[in-house]
Amino acid sequence: MNCSGKWSYDCYQPLDRIKKIYINQIIPKENSLYLAWYGGAEEWTVYYRVKDSEEKWNKVIVNSTCIEIFDLVKYLEYEFYVEGAGLKSMIGYARTGSVPGTIVNYLHPSDPKYAFSGQHLCTPSLLKHPDGYLLASMDIFDSGAPQNLTLIFRSDDDGKSWYHYTELFPCYWGTLFLHNNEVYMLATSTEYGDLLIGKSLDGGKHWGEPTVIARGSCNRAASGWHKSGMPVIEHDGRLWCGIDYGSHKLGGHMSCLASVKAEADLLDVTNWMITDPLKYDPEWPGAVKGDERGFLEGNAVVTPDGKIGNILRYSTDLGEPQYGLVGFLMGDSSNPGKALEFYKFVPFPGNLSKFDIKKDIQSGLYFTIVSRITGKGWVKERTVLALAYSKDLENWNVLCDLVNFEESNPRKIGFQYVSFAFDGDDIIYLSRTAFNGAQSFHDNNYLSFHRIKDFRKL
Repeated sequence: MNCSGKWSYDCYQPLDRIKKIYINQIIPKENSLYLAWYGGAEEWTVYYRVKDSEEKWNKVIVNSTCIEIFDLVKYLEYEFYVEGAGLKSMIGYARTGSVPGTIVNYLHPSDPKYAFSGQHLCTPSLLKHPDGYLLASMDIFDSGAPQNLTLIFRSDDDGKSWYHYTELFPCYWGTLFLHNNEVYMLATSTEYGDLLIGKSLDGGKHWGEPTVIARGSCNRAASGWHKSGMPVIEHDGRLWCGIDYGSHKLGGHMSCLASVKAEADLLDVTNWMITDPLKYDPEWPGAVKGDERGFLEGNAVVTPDGKIGNILRYSTDLGEPQYGLVGFLMGDSSNPGKALEFYKFVPFPGNLSKFDIKKDIQSGLYFTIVSRITGKGWVKERTVLALAYSKDLENWNVLCDLVNFEESNPRKIGFQYVSFAFDGDDIIYLSRTAFNGAQSFHDNNYLSFHRIKDFRKL
């Protein structure tokens, strides 16, 4: 067996699965099921039936590596597998039914395919490439699982359809970003693992070995590096991204900004700086009472007066008030290793889930898409996605709801962790979506793509 130190794979498979067919995309629809798989045979046989039934397997023979199976029953669960060239895939599962947006990928809560990493799709990151195509990344998570695989999908038709492109291993909590027309990934190796930076020389298909920027604990019981698909921005000749250090299990995270000179080699670790970690202080003016978990998943932002800041999700659901505030920290671009400083708490419509903040150059406004807290029920609800804007990063206005299922069970439905991009007159975004049979609002089963047409006219 030849050894390899590469980061990207056509599909990553543990050694005991190398001889299996790999189903790399599942898209359940209202009355049909689309499957795509990896392999090189000339003819394939697809088997399917109602999940956990004793029915005879339906069989379809195809000469391509994809199929759409029609005439299925809405809101029914099916099981399936693929055979070809003497190989056989693992049995997979899917539940039919519609979901808001365009499905990029789906993972049933019982599907064992990615058990070596996790059970649910997480951490959306969306990139529009200058050549016109879109890239969407997602990792595979589950509480207590290794959490170390990232899938990348591509669309060549403005998000109307998607296909499996490549995979990164180990890679978790990743951000796709473009610098000097080259595609990068800033991520961790696993939950609280090493902070990594990697680069693709062909637009996101193949990736070289990543550079370790900082070592983590790789252990959820110990402090390490934490992030999500947070934006990477450029300011004062440096690239900046919000990161955290700590652990949920230990009670919270300290806040940092990681940065590198824009003209430097991003894969040379000596070019990187991380601000000294700032610990949350419950005595800061305006802090919630009774909850000391503090901040995480911060957005690097450039303030209207040209300073570098960090606006962060604020864990408040156990405190008073339970929601409605985010943290605003300030950095020093002339001293990129200096610890951030507390600036203020800012009223915000969706502080209990990850959000991106980006500035629209044409209008001069800052925009965000949040899991809006309605205040009508469970405070951790993520049943509503809303578009909000600000002129100054301190006064936020909800422009409109994009998705609203507030009358549905908030413990089973979630639209969350949005990654978005400006696309001409539109905003495009990815949602980590729990819908139609998800294990919970948090442990989702879809990654969905959405478009907001002519958002400035709103």
